[in-house]
Amino acid sequence: MPAATGTRTPRVYARRTAVLAAAAALAAGAALITAPAAAAAPPTPVDAATARTYLGRLTVQAEGSLTGYSRAKFPHWITQSGTCNTREVVLKRDGVNVTTDSSCAATRGSWYSPYDGATWTAASDVDIDHIVPLAEAWRSGANNWTTPQRQGFANDLTRPQLIAVTDNVNQAKGDKDPAKWLPSQTSYRCTYARMWVDVKHYYKLTVDSAEKSALQGILNDC
Repeated sequence: MPAATGTRTPRVYARRTAVLAAAAALAAGAALITAPAAAAAPPTPVDAATARTYLGRLTVQAEGSLTGYSRAKFPHWITQSGTCNTREVVLKRDGVNVTTDSSCAATRGSWYSPYDGATWTAASDVDIDHIVPLAEAWRSGANNWTTPQRQGFANDLTRPQLIAVTDNVNQAKGDKDPAKWLPSQTSYRCTYARMWVDVKHYYKLTVDSAEKSALQGILNDC
């Protein structure tokens, strides 16, 4: 699996279809490098000053347990319109020149991952990340929500909660909060912290002390 990093000149990948002969890869190289890079565009989060205010209002307490948690308690991806589910809507929103088939599945396009600076040309290489992970939300108060509330959180297109990113980077993030994981692209960390706080504030989720300290440090440098 090729590394998905590159903060200066984003590279374009299509991992699962890239079993090419060396000569063909060299011939296509220039075209790939100059391919259009998508700019992921979830809803704009609150600015840094507002995020600092919101962070100060969040309840600080130790994270709860994962007892009783399962992803099935956060139903996703749900149908948004026609044949399009939440994942497909985000792929279309965050990509460039995205085409879809009759079932709304992305068949072509380009997706830029702001977490690591990589650009992908196969939708199968892209995950839709929950900025505040589902398990993190469960430990921060969502365990007390109804299933419809958790479904709304898991499919929220109104808040800056969903974003298209490199799949293995999303998997490395897992359910970690900003005290344990941050995007490798340092230039995106301010935006990421603003998104995280915006979502937690809206849903009245708690933060633990290490998480709050990490967010304060980032936001103070924004």
